[in-house]
Amino acid sequence: MKYYSTNKEAPTATLEEAVVKGLAPDKGLYMPENIHKLPTAFFDNIENMSFQEIAFEVAKAFFGDDVETSALKDIVYNTLSFDVPAINIEDNIYSLELFHGPTLAFKDVGARFMARLLQYFIKKEGQKSITVLVATSGDTGSAVANGFLGVEGIHVDVLYPKGKVSKIQESQFTTLGKNITAIEINGVFDDCQTLVKQAFMDEELNENKKLTSANSINVARFLPQAFYYFYAYAQLKKQNKADNMVVCVPSGNFGNICAGIFAHEMGLPIKRFIAANNANDIFYKYLQSGKYEPKPSKQTLANAMDVGDPSNFARIYDLFGGCHEKITSLISGATYTDDMIKDTMERNMINEISTLFVMIFTSGLMFVMPILDIGYNDILVIIGFGILLSFMLTIIPILLSYDIRDEIIELIGDMDSQIVVDTSVYKNEPTLGNY
Repeated sequence: MKYYSTNKEAPTATLEEAVVKGLAPDKGLYMPENIHKLPTAFFDNIENMSFQEIAFEVAKAFFGDDVETSALKDIVYNTLSFDVPAINIEDNIYSLELFHGPTLAFKDVGARFMARLLQYFIKKEGQKSITVLVATSGDTGSAVANGFLGVEGIHVDVLYPKGKVSKIQESQFTTLGKNITAIEINGVFDDCQTLVKQAFMDEELNENKKLTSANSINVARFLPQAFYYFYAYAQLKKQNKADNMVVCVPSGNFGNICAGIFAHEMGLPIKRFIAANNANDIFYKYLQSGKYEPKPSKQTLANAMDVGDPSNFARIYDLFGGCHEKITSLISGATYTDDMIKDTMERNMINEISTLFVMIFTSGLMFVMPILDIGYNDILVIIGFGILLSFMLTIIPILLSYDIRDEIIELIGDMDSQIVVDTSVYKNEPTLGNY
C-alpha cells in the first residue's frame, strides 16, 4: 500500500519509507491511500477470537501488502504479550484498561509494534543504524524507550519538557542507558515536538543520520492502536452489549482517538467518539466553532494531555475531507479544568470509590457523566490509558492530608541521566545536530 502526505505536496511512499521517514518531506503526516473494510464474517465471530488473533487480522488489512505474513504475525503476537481488559465500572460504563504493558501506559502497544516493525525493515534492507526521535509529555517516552531498549541498530533520543513530566515516568526513560538518550528541554511539550519535526527538515542532519520518529506522527505508532478498539468491541459483544458503543478518549496529541476513527472506517460499529480535553481545549473549540486555532500548551494536572497543537488533527481533518459537519457527526467533545479534576478526585476519595486507585482517567471523566451527554441505551467505553502510579506526584497530594513527594523522590534517587537543552538558545534555528 502507498501512503500520501496530508499536505499533498510530497510523493507517495511505501510503508517502509513512511515508517523510516516518519514525517513527509512537505511536513505533512502520512496517510494510507486505502482503508480496507473488514469482512462481515470477521465481526460475526470476533467475540470468539483472542486479542492477538483480532489484532493480526486488523494488521493484515493495514500492513499485509508490505510485510510477510509470518513476520507480521510474529510482530503482532510479540507486541501483545499482555491483556487489555474491558472492565465494567457501573451499569453501562466500562473502562478499557490499556495499562497492563511493561510501562503501564497505553502507548506500549504502538511503541512495541513500531520497534519490531522497524527492526524487520532494518534487517530486510541490511541497514546498519537508525536514530529514533520522540517527543514526550510523559508516557510516550517511557513506552518508546522500553519498546526499543536493546534493539540492535536503533538508537532512541527522547525529548521531554523540564519539570513537566512525573518523576516516575521520567525515570522510566532516563535510567535505561544503552541505546536510549534522554534530552531535557527547557520549554513545553510543543517545543519538543517542534524540534523533532524540524530535525526532519534539517538537510545537513539528515545527511549524517538516518532519522525516524516514534511519536504518533509515525504510521507504525498510531495505526496499531486500532487493535484494542476492535478488542473492546469483541469483549462487549461476548456480553451482548456491543450495540450503541460510545468511546470516550482522553486526548492530547490525538493519535489514540485517530486510531479509533480508523477502526470505525474499517467497519467497527462505534456509534460515536467523545474527545476529552483538559484546559488545552483547542480541538473542543474547533468542534464548537469550526475554526482550528492552535495555541501554546498550558501546564495542567493532566500533563500527558498538555498539547496546544495536536499533530493528528491533520489526519482527522484529511480523513473527513475538511468537512466540519462530518467530523462533528462522529466526534463530540468535553473539556475539564484542573479544579474539576481536583473536585472529582477529592469527592470520590471521600466516597471510597476504589476504582480511582486502580486507574486514572486523567480528567475524572467517569464521575462527570452529565457533561458527556450519554444516551440511555449507550454503552460507554472510557479509555483508561494509565494508572495512578504514573501520576502520583501530582495526584496523591490532592487526595491525602500529607505530601509524600519527598519520600518518592528519595526512593527514585539520582539514577537518571539526561542532556539538558535550552530552547531559547536556538529559537530561530533549532536543531538537534549537536546533540
